Amino acid sequence: MFDTRALKLLAITDDMRDGAEGLVGRAAAAVRGGATMVQLRLKDADARSLVEVGRALVASLPVPVLVNDRADVALAAGAAGVHLGPDDLPVAAVRAFAPAGFIIGASVGSDAELPAARGADYVGIGPVYGTPSKSDAGAAIGIAEFARLARECGVPAVAIGGVTAATAGSLMAAGASGVAVIRAILGAPDPEGAARAFGSATGR
Repeated sequence: MFDTRALKLLAITDDMRDGAEGLVGRAAAAVRGGATMVQLRLKDADARSLVEVGRALVASLPVPVLVNDRADVALAAGAAGVHLGPDDLPVAAVRAFAPAGFIIGASVGSDAELPAARGADYVGIGPVYGTPSKSDAGAAIGIAEFARLARECGVPAVAIGGVTAATAGSLMAAGASGVAVIRAILGAPDPEGAARAFGSATGR
């Protein structure tokens, strides 16, 4: 079982507007500011590029690195785990071939998505608030629904979707083990300072 304190502040990559080196640099800055885990999410990148960037992140960061959607890329990059969406392989299927200690997270936004997430080490629940970062994220569910789904899942839950430093505290109080952030950290001009702003709200 992995240390669930790594879920406190999950920084998710946005794009490679400044190249792979720039992305790794922004991720490192976020970790310096207090990010406890980094997820590689580049929807438009091919598998080869994902593996290369994933390996660079793993080599550069002192926190767990997960890969979004692609268990094969996560394994090839030497990442700590994978985060699976509702349209990806089920958790049980990945668990069948993943090595011991491989972290598996799963996205949940409704009761219908709970079965595929069974057996995950943690779940990402949302979008709690509206967000332009994920065009397929669906309608915002709100804090009350987040709390209900978190109880239903029975594993550590991370809140995602439009989360800011101002709202993170309310989510932690509602039962979140942490928050996952895209724009508010790695999309910010100062990722280190942005991550630091989440500190008191997430209890770091």
